[in-house]
Amino acid sequence: MKRATRGLLASLAAWSLWAVAAAPATVPAPVDTVTLVCEAVYLPARATWTRTVVVNYDQRRVRQVTIDGQAVYTFAIRDTVILTSQDNERIQIDTAAQTWASDFRGLATAQGRCERS
Repeated sequence: MKRATRGLLASLAAWSLWAVAAAPATVPAPVDTVTLVCEAVYLPARATWTRTVVVNYDQRRVRQVTIDGQAVYTFAIRDTVILTSQDNERIQIDTAAQTWASDFRGLATAQGRCERS
């Protein structure tokens, strides 16, 4: 019984070494991160909120957008503008002009400036 177990382990070890050697070597593209801190003024309440936007991207495209520590479900890119939504708030972040604009279903709107941190 012990001899069969050793033989099984030896063949599994040989197979795993073959699988690792046969797998193509892929190097993941480096992911860069930009963090924007936006001061958005919400009207009609005139309240200022600090919103933190993290954009992860590689050489080809934006990989992930996170707002206030929560990854957004989906986003679209139009020129330099990131279009997304979170908690019923439609958000537009212009990365070139470094501005924030959002609309909370017509109940409140926000505009503000962003800075890289």
